[in-house]
Amino acid sequence: MSHRSRRGAALGCAALLAPLVAGATACSGSSSDPLAAEPYDAAGEIAANVPGGNRKADPDRPLEVTATDVDEARITDVTTTDAAGRYLRGALNADGTRWHTTQPLAAGTRYTVRVSTEDEDGEPGRKVLQVDTAEADNRLHVTFGPESGTYGVGQPVTAELSKPVKDRKARAIVEGALKVDSTPRVEGSWHWVDSKTLHFRPRAYWPAHTVIDVRSNLEGLKVSGALRGGPAKPVKLRTGDRVEAITDAAGHYMTVKRNGEEINTIPVTTGKPGYSTRNGTKVILGKESFVRMTGSSIGIPTGSSDSYDLPVYWATRVTWSGEYVHAAPWSVGSQGAANVSHGCTGMSSGNAQWFFNTVKVGDLVTVVNSAGENMTPFDNGFGDWNLSWAQWRKGSALDQAGFTGAGAERQPGPGGAARLRPGL
Repeated sequence: MSHRSRRGAALGCAALLAPLVAGATACSGSSSDPLAAEPYDAAGEIAANVPGGNRKADPDRPLEVTATDVDEARITDVTTTDAAGRYLRGALNADGTRWHTTQPLAAGTRYTVRVSTEDEDGEPGRKVLQVDTAEADNRLHVTFGPESGTYGVGQPVTAELSKPVKDRKARAIVEGALKVDSTPRVEGSWHWVDSKTLHFRPRAYWPAHTVIDVRSNLEGLKVSGALRGGPAKPVKLRTGDRVEAITDAAGHYMTVKRNGEEINTIPVTTGKPGYSTRNGTKVILGKESFVRMTGSSIGIPTGSSDSYDLPVYWATRVTWSGEYVHAAPWSVGSQGAANVSHGCTGMSSGNAQWFFNTVKVGDLVTVVNSAGENMTPFDNGFGDWNLSWAQWRKGSALDQAGFTGAGAERQPGPGGAARLRPGL
């Protein structure tokens, strides 16, 4: 029986019952309110441009829903959602004959399409479609860093892409899909280091004891051409106390603070002329209780007057090129008085062990009043904090000032990180 015959039967039933009991509810079709009518199945009157059988829809083609016979039914509304409940935007033409998506479909996704119709008499109809889109052949994968765990308040979030992205519009799509949520909330931004690397940092350091959730909404999204986003593993980070070490290279001492309060002052030695320690803020990259340091690892010829080969303890790394804060028992006489190292910050074994046990990866080490060059932002560790907020924002593809690019391509080493070269 068609929906038209069902309506006729319902009207006849209402007419027969009306003389018997006013407002009787024994016949469910007696209501004159069109909103109370049970929608009929509009399957035969609605079509979609999706392949039949087990074939999946092309995510690069817009999804279209059409009314096959406008005299039988016209489309009044279409709601399309994915499995996570996200809506897919679309547009319906004025006569209700065609609806189409106005944003790209995600690849490898199931959409539920709910179509509402009405016929010439105003009777509502409904059709529900399930549309599966094909997997993308060309996927862009994202790897977030660091791994989930607790870090210092200077730790930036990193995103490594599996393929280079150079077009600004494509970068905006990628950047907009990489989400960093924190409690408490902070103002922050992504910065494109190069075509495959992004860093995220707040305007100021992370607050102490912040919870940071990092995730990607890129999966299935069209980035450019045939390139679509792939899945990404989320990470959850926490920050500990705000621990900062400030080294005055001219004064030969380091001041260590926790949450703004000074907790130690340590006599140190830094880089001598020709090997001056870099000025600026560095983020602790790692801690090694023992490292064998050689002059040849930083280009000093073996056998020269500056050559060395020494076991070093309580070494806290701050650059990939081999700058550490470490124990230097051989220079205790100069600590607090002169700079005699090859670029590292040296201190007594007891002080180095205390420092090693006090700081964590992501804590901050700042050097001032050195004759050395300034710490670069990206090519030798995390020098992110040496850029002003205005400079940082210029590295965002979403920033209104426009993307200008920044940073150098890093030379990959083991595990995708720049090569580690211990110095002294």
